[in-house]
Amino acid sequence: MNIYDTANQLAQEIKQSEEYINYKMAKQALNLNANLKEKMAKFEQIRYETQLATMQTGKQDETKMKEIQELYTQLIEINDAKKYFEAETKFNIVIADVNKIIGEAIKDVMQ
Repeated sequence: MNIYDTANQLAQEIKQSEEYINYKMAKQALNLNANLKEKMAKFEQIRYETQLATMQTGKQDETKMKEIQELYTQLIEINDAKKYFEAETKFNIVIADVNKIIGEAIKDVMQ
C-alpha cells in the first residue's frame, strides 16, 4: 500500500467516524434555523478576526474577547448551538490527535 492510499483510507475513516457524523449533523441542524445560522456566522467571524489579530500582534483584544464570550454565552443557551459546539470540539480533538500522531512520526526530520 502506498502513502496516498493510506491517506485516502484515513480520510474515509474520518468521514465514517462518530465525531465527523455528529459534527456534520449538528451543522445541518444549525443551518435549518436561519436566525441561528446568522448568529453563528457572526460569532465565527468575530472569533476568526480575533484569532487573526492575536496572531499578528501577539496580544489579545480584551474588547473582542468579551464580545466573543457574551455571544458564546447567548448561543450555548440554544440547544442546536450547544450541540454544534460540543460536536465541533469532539471532532477537532480527533483531528488534533491524528495530526499529533503524524507529527510524532516525522519529528526527527522536522527538527
